[in-house]
Amino acid sequence: MAGSKVKTSAEATQTGTGHGLKKWLTLGVALLLLRITCSWLDAIKHRWYVFEPATLHKLAQEAVASAPHPEDINHMIQHIVSNLTENYPKSQIRLNTNSSEWMFNNAGGAMGAMYIIHASITEYLIIFGTPLGTEGHTGIHPVDNYFNILVGEEWAFHPPKLEKEVYPPGSVHHLPRGHFKQYKMHEGCFALEYSRGWIPLMLPFGFADMFLSTLDYITVIRTARITAREMLGNLLIGKI
Repeated sequence: MAGSKVKTSAEATQTGTGHGLKKWLTLGVALLLLRITCSWLDAIKHRWYVFEPATLHKLAQEAVASAPHPEDINHMIQHIVSNLTENYPKSQIRLNTNSSEWMFNNAGGAMGAMYIIHASITEYLIIFGTPLGTEGHTGIHPVDNYFNILVGEEWAFHPPKLEKEVYPPGSVHHLPRGHFKQYKMHEGCFALEYSRGWIPLMLPFGFADMFLSTLDYITVIRTARITAREMLGNLLIGKI
């Protein structure tokens, strides 16, 4: 009887160990498959890009040149949106032409306002800026970011280089994927900002200050609603 009990206890221990190993093996395989899938998607994401950085930079320069005076940001926005709607069909990409949909944006310690022209899983295009000036941290993102200056001036800095980078109207500040800097937008600075990569992974950075600092739930709701609307609208026409 005693031997039987010892044997039963040993079998139970062995069975528990076997279940534990199976659980960890299953988890390991699942993580490996997830890693392979993510790597594959990352390698082919360029297939879903519609915009080209060089084309948008040229459009930003044309908008700056077309303005009646150098600070007429409203004219520049109208020029940009009109050009985009003429050159990109609705069957290819969804564009938000309602330029009254401005909202605050707090991220990385900087504060400004943005108008979302396009938002999808792999691209976003916005107008961002402030008449007051702001500065902060760019954040570290899984995207390439192109900051096309329309009005005003942007400065940027990253040690060990101790000299500031200066970006005037018509220039573009390219922040490659995974890079980060301190940046400053002077009074009246506005830019056409384009990012390509995995846009949803940027959202925690975009919402963190509003959740943990400003507690501006009105802006959180508005930003989430418009972003979701644009992303879903693009998915419905096959734009990832």
